[in-house]
Amino acid sequence: MSFLSVLKAIGQGFEKGLVWAVKYAIPVEKLIGLIFPPALPVTAELVDATTLIQNAVLLVEQKYAASGVQSGTGAQKSAEVLVLTEQAVTGLLIKAGVSTPTTDFIQSIVNAVVAILNVQGFVALPTA
Repeated sequence: MSFLSVLKAIGQGFEKGLVWAVKYAIPVEKLIGLIFPPALPVTAELVDATTLIQNAVLLVEQKYAASGVQSGTGAQKSAEVLVLTEQAVTGLLIKAGVSTPTTDFIQSIVNAVVAILNVQGFVALPTA
């Protein structure tokens, strides 16, 4: 396979992954309402933190899908999302008024986003 053929295959795979990501991503405001109900009205920092986590989850999921190794990798995917997002999310949550968010707290948010996206993939959520 030539170098250009490989690049073309990667580009086509990325395009399919992007279509999948856009299909399953849900509006961040809905995620925040589910994850941080007392924080409404939504602060910009919570929007940014939740968007960052959701995008990282979709990126990591796309990476594993492209490699064909999706089953049994939940812990690995979760760890990758945490590595990608923890530092920035911690700063954003502190700015939003969450006092000293721990790694476990951020992991809980990642888990919540993953759970919501998993449900979104199988059940059509009502629109507001």
